[in-house]
Amino acid sequence: MQRVAFKMKLKPGVVAEYKKRHDEIWPELVAELKTAGISDYSIFLDEETLTLFAVQKLGPGNTAAKLPDSPIVQKWWRYMAPLMETHPDHSPVAPPLTEVFHLD
Repeated sequence: MQRVAFKMKLKPGVVAEYKKRHDEIWPELVAELKTAGISDYSIFLDEETLTLFAVQKLGPGNTAAKLPDSPIVQKWWRYMAPLMETHPDHSPVAPPLTEVFHLD
């Protein structure tokens, strides 16, 4: 199992809406993520900086790299784009983070 982490950035004044949208996450998006081999996916918020920190586990043979081609993922990106920093295709700006310590 591979762990990956990345960060994203919210726009000011949208924390409640971001949380609401994730509380109501689309079942078809959840299914798409699980089918791609993603599990144990968490997003944390630094309320001072509006920085989101995400961590997820990728199973062996995962297809997570193909998710940007998924119509449901692209629809979610468009839905979330007003709330966060994005690229022109509406994908979130999400630089990867380097793991420097882990304790099981």
